[in-house]
Amino acid sequence: MSDADIRGSLSFTRRVKGWLGTGLLGIGAFGALMALGFLLFVIVRNGLAVVDWQFLSSYPSTRSAERAGVLPGIVGTIGVGLASMVVAIPVGIASAVYLNEFATTNSRTISLLRASIANLAGVPSVVFGILGLALFVRALALGNSIMAAGLTLGLLTLPIVIVVSEESLKSVPNSMREAAYGLGATPWQVVRNHVLPYSLPGMLTGSILALSRTMGETAPLILIGAVAYTAFLPSSPLDSFTALPIQAFIWAFDARAEFQALAWGAAFVLIVLVLIGNLAAILLRDRYQRRYRW
Repeated sequence: MSDADIRGSLSFTRRVKGWLGTGLLGIGAFGALMALGFLLFVIVRNGLAVVDWQFLSSYPSTRSAERAGVLPGIVGTIGVGLASMVVAIPVGIASAVYLNEFATTNSRTISLLRASIANLAGVPSVVFGILGLALFVRALALGNSIMAAGLTLGLLTLPIVIVVSEESLKSVPNSMREAAYGLGATPWQVVRNHVLPYSLPGMLTGSILALSRTMGETAPLILIGAVAYTAFLPSSPLDSFTALPIQAFIWAFDARAEFQALAWGAAFVLIVLVLIGNLAAILLRDRYQRRYRW
């Protein structure tokens, strides 16, 4: 066999492997999209049959499904999400800035800290629920309040925010830092005036997406003691609350079919809130990307 034949055979083999790899990736992506699309279709179809203004503006009820609503769940979910943002985003971004810009790169302690943060990002949410129950509900005596839930979910989201923020900081070219140092800027001036503005779009996008995902967590809220039914709206972060995941969970396991149908409505409203959070992340990213370009 000549050299040309060998090269042609190798080239054909590479093309076949490339086709197979591309095909498998395409099949995997198509299957994931189909599963997600089917799930959204079922939730939207069953949820829209339940959701109306009365459902959105009423309080939960254990007696009449026609009068039951999710207003306290919406307020509680938004309150817990905002409390989580107050905890996770500032602390997560500050931690990422320190690890990436100021910490000693070759330090064994910093390497161990990074590994611990990455491992915490994969810890099941129920573990954070137990931590929140022991620390915030009992030790700090916050009770089953929005503040306790927000702090717990903030800790759950914090490792993800740190990892995402650090990757955003790494995406800023070192040449930008070196140019600023060459002009006499201090390390803090470099971070504040040059690195942070260009990495902020990625930080905010990743943080909001992580918090949107956290809004659907049920296990930590159950462990903290979020109430299933409430006839009032929380007026302060220390008030007890309910949330849409809790209401959907309770209605889904109700023996009455009319209340089981309400679970689809609560799930639909929760997905709408998550999509609004994702849309906010996209708008923030686009706004900052238009302002800061390199």
